[in-house]
Amino acid sequence: MLEVDALAFGFPGRTIGRDVSFALSRGEVMCVLGPNGGGKTTLFRTLLGLLPPHGGAVRLDGGVLARLPRAEVARRVGYVPQAHAGYFAFAVREMVLMGRTAHLGAFAVPGTRDREVADRALASLGIAHLAARPFTEISGGERQLALIARALAQEPALLVMDEPTASLDFGNQVRVLGRIRELAAAGIAVLFSTHDPDHAFLCADRALLLAEGSALEIGTPQEVIRPDTLEHLYHVSVRIVAAGDGLHTCLPDIARP
Repeated sequence: MLEVDALAFGFPGRTIGRDVSFALSRGEVMCVLGPNGGGKTTLFRTLLGLLPPHGGAVRLDGGVLARLPRAEVARRVGYVPQAHAGYFAFAVREMVLMGRTAHLGAFAVPGTRDREVADRALASLGIAHLAARPFTEISGGERQLALIARALAQEPALLVMDEPTASLDFGNQVRVLGRIRELAAAGIAVLFSTHDPDHAFLCADRALLLAEGSALEIGTPQEVIRPDTLEHLYHVSVRIVAAGDGLHTCLPDIARP
């Protein structure tokens, strides 16, 4: 459903990535790994149509993304940005209800079903108790979960998540990763970025390693997340250890006194 062909991306007058190609199907999870400043967020903004491509093409269900009406893109694609503080004291439930905007007419207000969808999204992430709290007064991790709930309320076919586990404690990281797998099982395509290779091992079908704006490797996590590729990305020595049940984990080689 999402096709990326020889994509070059960046900002006006400055290209920071090029020659990125992949396809993402319904029910598939792809994880993007790369260092800070490596182009992950800029790539995502280009895939969402928020930045124009510098070359190549992005297609959604066969249609060129740049030619699709923005309202149509909003109905099909949900976006979870990195958490931000927020400037307006909307209640958390109101923030999540904003995810229903793409399904409403110009002057329509959310109805009963819209509120039910929003409440289910809050409950699925364990934050229903925050529904009446001002978005500006909850923690950074809680804001991140609220942004994810807003995207889920949109009921998208494709969900793009920029570091969805950033600032979350261990328990909430596990909940979000589990929710990603549930969404994929329901037929939603998920593209997310993270700084933790273990997250790719836990819930991704494929991983894209982004180095200096280019695709270093694309494949299953077991194929592409290796000591040599992680050293290329992060300039640290890492061991990959089998954890049983087909899972693996990354252990950095840190000298002990």
